[in-house]
Amino acid sequence: MNETHDANLKSWLESANDPASDFPIQNLPFGVFSTEGKRRCGVAIGDQIVDVSRVADLFTGGAKEVARGCSGEILNPVMAQPDANLSAFRAQLSAMLSTETKRRVALEEALVPMADATLHLPADVGDYTDFYASIYHATNVGKLFRPDNPLLPNYKHVPIGYHGRASSLVPSGTEIVRPSGQTRPSEKEPPKFGPSAALDYEAEVGFFVGAPNALGAPVPIDEASAHIFGFCLVNDWSARDIQSWEYQPLGPFLAKNFATTVSPWVVTREAVEPFRVPAFLRPEGDPKPLSYLSSEREEKEGGLDLTIEVLIRTSIMREGGLRAARISRASFSDMYWTTAQMLAHHASNGCNLRSGDLLASGTVSGPEDGQQGCLLEITRRGAVPLQLPTGEERKFLHDGDEVILRGWFEREGCARIGMGECSGTVVARYSS
Repeated sequence: MNETHDANLKSWLESANDPASDFPIQNLPFGVFSTEGKRRCGVAIGDQIVDVSRVADLFTGGAKEVARGCSGEILNPVMAQPDANLSAFRAQLSAMLSTETKRRVALEEALVPMADATLHLPADVGDYTDFYASIYHATNVGKLFRPDNPLLPNYKHVPIGYHGRASSLVPSGTEIVRPSGQTRPSEKEPPKFGPSAALDYEAEVGFFVGAPNALGAPVPIDEASAHIFGFCLVNDWSARDIQSWEYQPLGPFLAKNFATTVSPWVVTREAVEPFRVPAFLRPEGDPKPLSYLSSEREEKEGGLDLTIEVLIRTSIMREGGLRAARISRASFSDMYWTTAQMLAHHASNGCNLRSGDLLASGTVSGPEDGQQGCLLEITRRGAVPLQLPTGEERKFLHDGDEVILRGWFEREGCARIGMGECSGTVVARYSS
């Protein structure tokens, strides 16, 4: 950690000093935005965006290379920058935004109100992989289908994942068209094709690859975190009725590839350093990870003190001017596998990860009621409907439902930093 993490650091931009702000000066996440149709990269601070390309000449040394990279329409070149350059950029921008800065006038002219900007996907994602890293989620779901044997034999030995569809990644705020697919409601009936009747969300944490690895070159566990550029929120929309029919023997396909929502701001790895915690404490009797997934450093600081919250706003709530209702809250520190273990396993066979690739954690769930990260868990596959404050109930999502994910890092002695929102509203399927 360094001076950029100082909890007492303040900015001359007052909105960044609001304790409720997701984007204080200790955060400084990267994103892609546009105004008047012109897309470029920026950094969030309070309720503003620093249009970095307009002040690139203020930066020096390696930081200038990062600033110049922000003139492009995607963050991939920035994500590929060496750690030293990224750290220098963060330190110089923090100094410019602090109350002690001499560069205030120049920086003020480069500020764009967030409300006036359109936010986009942060990167051109070449590949997207989704994991299954919460043992509580895996156990809850397993009990619904295999009550006597909820966890498959490999779960505690290997980070489970599947290759997702990068083309259907969408930015926060994009409408989610209800997917159609093949389902089989009963063994006594033949399969049928039609709109999903069991549409669900999954609250996840995403992490973007920074430094790539060469094809054939695994990433050692103690170097894996250094290949992570930063973190975002991910909603892995899932059609449960399609999924239950198609997933054997090869796993998720049409049930998940129709849309995945990604939050616009990427909280950098350096920004989250104060929130490192020990990896999940495995119960006595659980197997120790194999050597390529195990290290003393990872055990001590592989976890993240990150809270994930899910809210829903139905059409009735929206029409009545009511706030979204919170339906769950969980901690990312409860994940069985760490982000470094996921990345190291992904590359362990020589798979080449590229700058801008997106990996996601799988549903973030905890051990208690109210900590489940999807409706499949909350409603026990629809058997126990969720009761909402309006008197409505949900087994799965209805058309018009908006799902909102929020996340924040918070720890005593540190400034709280947030991830912004990741939202999407379900709309009826396209007419044929």
